[in-house]
Amino acid sequence: MMTFYFGRLVEMFPFFLSGLWMTTKVAFISLIVCTLIGFVLGMLRANDTFFFKHLIGVYVALARGTPFVVQIFIVFFIFPEWGLQLEPFPAALLAMAIMGSAFICEIVAGGIASIPKGQWEAAASSGLTKVQQLRFVIIPQALKVILPPLVGQYVLLIKDTSVVSVIGVMDLTRVGWVTVMRIPEGLMVFALVGLLYFAISYPLILLSNYLERKMAR
Repeated sequence: MMTFYFGRLVEMFPFFLSGLWMTTKVAFISLIVCTLIGFVLGMLRANDTFFFKHLIGVYVALARGTPFVVQIFIVFFIFPEWGLQLEPFPAALLAMAIMGSAFICEIVAGGIASIPKGQWEAAASSGLTKVQQLRFVIIPQALKVILPPLVGQYVLLIKDTSVVSVIGVMDLTRVGWVTVMRIPEGLMVFALVGLLYFAISYPLILLSNYLERKMAR
């Protein structure tokens, strides 16, 4: 019987590859969006302006302090009641952007805060504007602190894409659930799902470990 199930699983492998492609697409697009938004919010949060610092702090606290599945339900089921109707794929990207940018914001803000105040003063005394100080002096130094946890966060975000299956996105996890209805051997099916997630996450794990060792030196 196990041989029969394994044969069926091999036959359905292209179905898993389509789910892997959808997971990769959601992850890749959302990581780009999360990084861009997270860096902007992180720089604003590291600013001494009370309004930006605390307003973004509330956003970060809400995004980090509530389950991602709740956030994606709000985006997909509640937003339409407010006039924003989204298909599953863009809804998944929006929910990922909300959640992921909050975590990246804190990483970036923490990296900027780690730079000694004297660096800011030296940059200001050189006649640089605030934006130029960040671009040419602060961010290049802060990247040593930001990059290792940022890449680690990317791994977590890739794994969080599994939640988008609850709103009908045919990602790798949903492919697993559909398959297990046809092949009642859950361990075999989800072992394959886990291996495919590992295949796209492990290179980033290696990169994170490499960056941590490099920055430590």
